[in-house]
Amino acid sequence: MRLFSYVKDFGSIIFPRLCISCGRGLTTSENSICLHCLFELPYTNYHTQSDNDVIKLFWGRVDILAATAFVYFKKNSKVQKIMHQLKYHNQYQIGVELGNMYGKQLAEIKTYHNADLIIPVPLHKSRLRKRGYNQSERFALGLAESMKINIDTSILTREHATESQVNKSRYSRYKNMEDIFVAKYNPNYKCIILVDDTITTGATLEACTLALQKVGYTQIIIVGIAFTIY
Repeated sequence: MRLFSYVKDFGSIIFPRLCISCGRGLTTSENSICLHCLFELPYTNYHTQSDNDVIKLFWGRVDILAATAFVYFKKNSKVQKIMHQLKYHNQYQIGVELGNMYGKQLAEIKTYHNADLIIPVPLHKSRLRKRGYNQSERFALGLAESMKINIDTSILTREHATESQVNKSRYSRYKNMEDIFVAKYNPNYKCIILVDDTITTGATLEACTLALQKVGYTQIIIVGIAFTIY
């Protein structure tokens, strides 16, 4: 073990591991984000608030049990850089790491602890092929691991490719997502955690929720990595 540690340390000198948020060198005990940046992330603590700003997005639109997001997202912030690395630069391991971190907190809250299945918002097969992975699925994998809950990527599918949601209005985002998702019912699961990476207007998650409710799922919880604030 000591020899392995020496080899690992020597390798880190030649190929240094850097924090994807600030670019500083990582220690052997740090993963993708250094402890300094983790400490400075703008955590929402929304999982402890039943009337937080995420669930308010869905009031009068869809009936869900709870909704939360791990951190706040703002332009030109550490979170934006992390999310950009996650989605566009193959840093998918950070999704799993953030999921593990947040899952440990959610597991302590009864509403979230009682869920029995996690479903990530799916990508269309063409985008999945291009990117090589689904960033929401990576976050879901981390949640599933730390919460000891099953994950299923076959129940909810995206039938049609859509335009990017960036810079669209709330109504345009909703119309862009209309009738895009199809779900199938599995009677073995009652309470679902539906997972997305970034929550802005909630249009994508609303469309997913409607598809799940259409086939019979009545208990749905929404969880995101980041919640956009302006």
